[in-house]
Amino acid sequence: MAELLRVSSKSKPNSVAGAIAGVLRERGAVKIQVIGAGALNQAIKAIAIARGYVAPSGINLVCIPSFKDVVINGEERTAILLTVEDINKAISLH
Repeated sequence: MAELLRVSSKSKPNSVAGAIAGVLRERGAVKIQVIGAGALNQAIKAIAIARGYVAPSGINLVCIPSFKDVVINGEERTAILLTVEDINKAISLH
């Protein structure tokens, strides 16, 4: 099971990228949950940075977006869920 990271518009892309790279190396996949354009922007930047961190070790990232309904403070919201994994492992699973 992939670990879930929540990214906000105030998240620092370099810090998130380090977390992404660490989880990818440990578990092979990570899920990133965002709500809003600013959070999505930070998450995409972090994924691009993380790719640079893991590429030298042969990990080639693929990002699969989807929607997820979540409840925050009693209010239902639609989040974007970004599943990030090594394309080499993803292909071998299918």
